[in-house]
Amino acid sequence: MSQPSLLIVDDEAGVRESIRLIFGKDFRLHETKSSEEAIRKVRQERPEVILLDILMPGCNGLDTLKQIKTIHPAGQVIMLTALNTARTALTAKESGAFDYVTKPFDVDELRLRVSRALEKTQMSKELERLKDEVGRKYGIENIVGKSKPMLDVYKIVSLVAGKKSTVLITGESGTGKELIARAIHYNSDRRAKPFVVVNCAALPDTLIESELFGYEKGAFTNAHHRKVGHFESAHGGTLFLDEIGELGMGTQAKFLRAVETETFTRLGGTEEIKVDVRVVAASNRDLEKLAGTGGFRRDLFYRLNVVSVQLPPLRDKKGDIPLLLDHFLKVKAQESSMPPKILSAEAVDCMISYLWPGNVRELENLVERLTILTPHETVALADLPEGMRFLDQTGSLKEKVLQGSSPLSEAVDEFERELILKALQKTGFNQTKAASLLGTSRRVLRYRMEKLQIKENDLSSEQTKLSG
Repeated sequence: MSQPSLLIVDDEAGVRESIRLIFGKDFRLHETKSSEEAIRKVRQERPEVILLDILMPGCNGLDTLKQIKTIHPAGQVIMLTALNTARTALTAKESGAFDYVTKPFDVDELRLRVSRALEKTQMSKELERLKDEVGRKYGIENIVGKSKPMLDVYKIVSLVAGKKSTVLITGESGTGKELIARAIHYNSDRRAKPFVVVNCAALPDTLIESELFGYEKGAFTNAHHRKVGHFESAHGGTLFLDEIGELGMGTQAKFLRAVETETFTRLGGTEEIKVDVRVVAASNRDLEKLAGTGGFRRDLFYRLNVVSVQLPPLRDKKGDIPLLLDHFLKVKAQESSMPPKILSAEAVDCMISYLWPGNVRELENLVERLTILTPHETVALADLPEGMRFLDQTGSLKEKVLQGSSPLSEAVDEFERELILKALQKTGFNQTKAASLLGTSRRVLRYRMEKLQIKENDLSSEQTKLSG
């Protein structure tokens, strides 16, 4: 790992020599004796720490500081000052200097201040690295899915990300609404600013307003100090309101005004606070229909629905299921420090036929469970949840009927046969108990078994499967 760099800017040769002796082993040193030369060095070297004398010939230290912070904001500047210019040094801190030390300086004190400045620079670099990493993670190209419905979603996200337009994301629970909201944020010029998430369904009506807008000390009982709300925390970035349909009507009115004017007041306060916030909202409810019945403000719906993104349920993009399975198998294996599982063809077919009421979230959770609990390398059909296997069969029958490849009577018979066999399994193959479970008589059950050709050997084979 390369050494950090330190720039010394001082017109006194003795001062530069002293600093060289102190930091020569720990830093790559650069030195100048004028402001103009210092600016050139900053542009070329991008030093982590800059020691800058306040009293410089020509351009003074404060003006040099302002130029340095403009061209290299990440560089931490420590002002070098004589005792009689300490007040000026305080002004320098207000202008962006990290700290100041007085001449003649104490070596240990100077080392400590430089060490802290370097630590801040490195933390800033790490923060930027993490932001870049998160931005790449939520890039449109990293969202899994190549189906036509998802391609339409990507197109809208690409077009709207760079704008400030309000976006309303709709779709069933588990379709990935927050993922799309993050993609919009991290593909915009707001990516370096906060992405603040508010789950409206998780906050009671009594708290939602104070959480959104904050409050002043004494605004209500137990308000012992000022609290900054989510709206203010998102300044410069994006505020994502999940399940916005759960907001109460009173909060909706105040929120609408905040979105339209970009101003609000904290609870118990009188000061109007100006913010620059991009709003992205999401709901699994039909807000337009809700607005029509008076359950949601119509004006707020129109204000949010500037750009609409409708996320398809997983059952409507089955071509993406193999891609999602492959993605989550790798991710969950890495998270669990285990080799990725392999899915048998039968298991994949079952998953493709399954209707996924919980959408992508349900699929992700299932893959995690299979990764952890399946003792063998290959996940077989039998390793899938029983309910999935059963629903898969009935779902496949339904599709065949709707496609005209299977008559309705055949699907009904198959469904009834499956129910009778399940009831017999649950009752230990006791026909009287099975009939009671199905809400019928033993005589009717026997008749249905004969009609559907459920024979004693069928029951024996099922019993063998259970005992095995």
